[in-house]
Amino acid sequence: MKQRGGWDDVTFRTELDATLADFLDAQAERLVPLGADADRLVAESRTAVAGGKKFRAAFCHWGFRALAAPGAGDGDADEERALLRACASLELLHASALAHDDLMDASDTRRGRPATHRAFEAEHRADSWRGNPEQYGAAAAILLGDLLQGWADELLRRCGFGWDRVGPALEVFDLCRTEVIAGQFLDVSVQARGRADVDTAMTVLRYKSAKYSIERPLHVGAALAGATAAQLDALSAFGLPLGEAFQLRDDLLGVFGDPTTTGKPAGDDLVEGKRTVLVALALDAAPPADAALLDRSLGTALSPPEVERLRDVIEASGAHAQVEAVIGELATIAVAALDDADIEPHAREVLRGLAGAVTQRVV
Repeated sequence: MKQRGGWDDVTFRTELDATLADFLDAQAERLVPLGADADRLVAESRTAVAGGKKFRAAFCHWGFRALAAPGAGDGDADEERALLRACASLELLHASALAHDDLMDASDTRRGRPATHRAFEAEHRADSWRGNPEQYGAAAAILLGDLLQGWADELLRRCGFGWDRVGPALEVFDLCRTEVIAGQFLDVSVQARGRADVDTAMTVLRYKSAKYSIERPLHVGAALAGATAAQLDALSAFGLPLGEAFQLRDDLLGVFGDPTTTGKPAGDDLVEGKRTVLVALALDAAPPADAALLDRSLGTALSPPEVERLRDVIEASGAHAQVEAVIGELATIAVAALDDADIEPHAREVLRGLAGAVTQRVV
């Protein structure tokens, strides 16, 4: 089995998947009176949480263990079950965000399969139902995302810890949802205006993804362990720069990633018109003709040769190398903060391994 920092992450993901399956089984049972359409919604929810690296759940788990280390074994069984349910709630929240995000970005695929709105749209079209298939797919994706978000809240509230721990964790969870939704709206507005400087792009990155991917999951886990404000601040010093590095890596993959690995078309962020930090840097540094080409090409249907041409523009501008350098700098800052934090030594080792995983990944 794969080990990361002395931690069996394969077993963790297996147990997390089983926790999610059990929760969705219970929800399916509650929805039996609604019939076959509810079954379809639950089936899509299972697909939405399948796969992925489960990084948010992992950071939640080790945010807890950083402050509440188990004893001689793997800790109390009831505690571990409660912690897994809390971690799973973050994966439901992530699945909710992806369903909405894919719809807003008009993405066709997610992890190599049709995005939620496309899957429901295809069902509508195949069965020759009345109305607009695209509108039906959009409605289904919105409702699925809303349902997953509600379930995320429910699973955390009922994870199994006492209210003295769950209450503070929910406060973090509420803040996380506010940040990511507002960050998403900022992103949508930036794309609509068709311009974003580096500072604006970094603000989008920080609130739409960086905080909710690493810092807030760490905080949820730490809150369940009874963290103080000072302990949360120490985890932020690690989690926020690491989250920014994580999203910058994602931005590079959105342009330069291999579709057979990412499950997304080549240059997908360019086709979707994403005004990322990478793009903002390229627009600043490229010669005027190249910058104009990149600017007018964003958000348009692009052939493979056109994608390759824009990649060349970004590469030649130095933006690719600059983002790689920033990722390295942010990772160094994060690990230094981790080394300074007063946390359980084994958790520090695992978190250091996770830091490498999220910044050096190819998917």
